[in-house]
Amino acid sequence: MDPTTDNAGRSGDPGAARASLEALRAEIAKAVVGQDPAVTGLVVALLCRGHVLLEGVPGVAKTLLVRALASALELDTKRVQFTPDLMPSDVTGSLVYDTRTAQFSFQPGPVFTNLLLADEINRTPPKTQSSLLEAMEERQVTVDGTPRPLPEPFLVAATQNPVEYEGTYPLPEAQLDRFLLKLTIPLPSRQDEIDVLTRHASGFNPRDLRAAGVRPVAGPADLEAARAAVATTAVSPEITAYVVDICRATRESPSLTLGVSPRGATALLATSRAWAWLTGRDYVIPDDVKALALPTLRHRVQLRPEAEMEGVAADSVINAILAHVPVPR
Repeated sequence: MDPTTDNAGRSGDPGAARASLEALRAEIAKAVVGQDPAVTGLVVALLCRGHVLLEGVPGVAKTLLVRALASALELDTKRVQFTPDLMPSDVTGSLVYDTRTAQFSFQPGPVFTNLLLADEINRTPPKTQSSLLEAMEERQVTVDGTPRPLPEPFLVAATQNPVEYEGTYPLPEAQLDRFLLKLTIPLPSRQDEIDVLTRHASGFNPRDLRAAGVRPVAGPADLEAARAAVATTAVSPEITAYVVDICRATRESPSLTLGVSPRGATALLATSRAWAWLTGRDYVIPDDVKALALPTLRHRVQLRPEAEMEGVAADSVINAILAHVPVPR
């Protein structure tokens, strides 16, 4: 890490903090090809103290993306492979009897970290999926009636395969609503796929990111300085009303049985502020709201069965709403 950037970030300089977070993109690109929107979404989630759901078919570098982010940040990280036989205590931790002291002691689970990679979260039953609800919402874990706070910062980056894949369990709506963003990881373009194969032919090892040159370029101090700056980003009454109008329109859409809740509206306002700050402004404009509407809202709506049968997608419904809701001038 550049010492000057590090010291500036630690002194609370928002400009240096922005530069450090922007450097994450270049650092992650050393390991992951062509996923800039997903990288940006992860940075926005960090700024908003939110969690991210990454969806894509197997083999599009979802896990590698999160591991590269952890390597580019000075944060502790742990990975949990979600399987059908995973128990809630395997995630949160449990009480273990110590024969030497004749007492029970708490053994923390992997959730006690800064960046938790929940790999293939929808391959485990809802009971285990829900074990993350308290951690994601309250940032604590309660075992045997005792709440235990999680480290700060804390982010859950969960990957999932599309729900039509065999052996998957749909995430409960209550848990989906706890994810700040749902990012879709597409198949790479032809040129990006050529670049991936060229890297592997040259000896790139996705399990050794250090050898690939990925180094820490930001840390907790940079995040704190950035979050403080985001909190001062101005939001006009017209922008607030615009966010509300978009979310209310989802509740009235004939294609949806479930629209965006007030929690979703709050999330859209927060991500719009973070994106405005990342792009170098201290105020939010309508384009910021439009840019974050899909990843912030797509998992908070539910299509009507007849709309699904007609091939309607949540993204297309939200795009139609964005096209019809009046934009403030």
